[in-house]
Amino acid sequence: MTGREMPQVLAAGRRVYGTMLARALNVRWAPLLAGRGLDYVIIDNEHSPFSRTEVADLIAAFTAAGIAPLVRVPVPEAHYVTMAMDAGAHGVLAPYCETLRQVQDVVGGTKWRPLKGDLLERVLQTGDFPSEELREYLVARNADSFTIIGIESVPAIANLEAILGVPGVDAIFVGPHDLSCSLGIPEQYEHPRFEAAVQRVIDTCNAAGVPMTIHFSELERSQRWIERGMRLVLFSSDLRMLPDAVAANLGELREFGSA
Repeated sequence: MTGREMPQVLAAGRRVYGTMLARALNVRWAPLLAGRGLDYVIIDNEHSPFSRTEVADLIAAFTAAGIAPLVRVPVPEAHYVTMAMDAGAHGVLAPYCETLRQVQDVVGGTKWRPLKGDLLERVLQTGDFPSEELREYLVARNADSFTIIGIESVPAIANLEAILGVPGVDAIFVGPHDLSCSLGIPEQYEHPRFEAAVQRVIDTCNAAGVPMTIHFSELERSQRWIERGMRLVLFSSDLRMLPDAVAANLGELREFGSA
């Protein structure tokens, strides 16, 4: 799958499935994961210390494997977004957005690269381009540019309708840990206030026709939010899935061997 195909699949009412990469530095992970059901991966450049070279190498490897590589940038700023897109990313996840200015900055880096400065500001604020030829060129040049906006706080949810009104927002990401802390109920993911907040995001996104995801590593939690309307599925990470699989399989073997 590519960043160009992801919105098409989602618009057709189907789901896409991905995971987070936090430790997979070796590009040989890409062919190992190919054909295992992944449509996309998100290379975590916010919480993991990937270098620009490592990010670019992972992007190239997953692109060759037919898995859309997205990058979670450190902060929602056009400079970091452009670096990820210049490295070949098929899109970005911009963390902890709360304002229209932040979202417009991200969209400027994904949808209208390489415009900068006053010209980009005019495009973002008014939609006016110097020429129709330039607009068509930029649309074609940035066709593989799936833009996910991170909604991870109470102020972000309060501003969600306005954020969804920014042209170029392809999906919404809910960061459960940060949101639970913003609600004053850290890591209480079954708390009624937390569930109500996430459901509000789903309902608001559905009304705007924009898919959303919430990132969990527990199968039951992900299944619950799929049942409640999640279509962009982001499940677990390389940091969790390998040790979880080893523990589960060896535990079963040890139980069998001691019978």
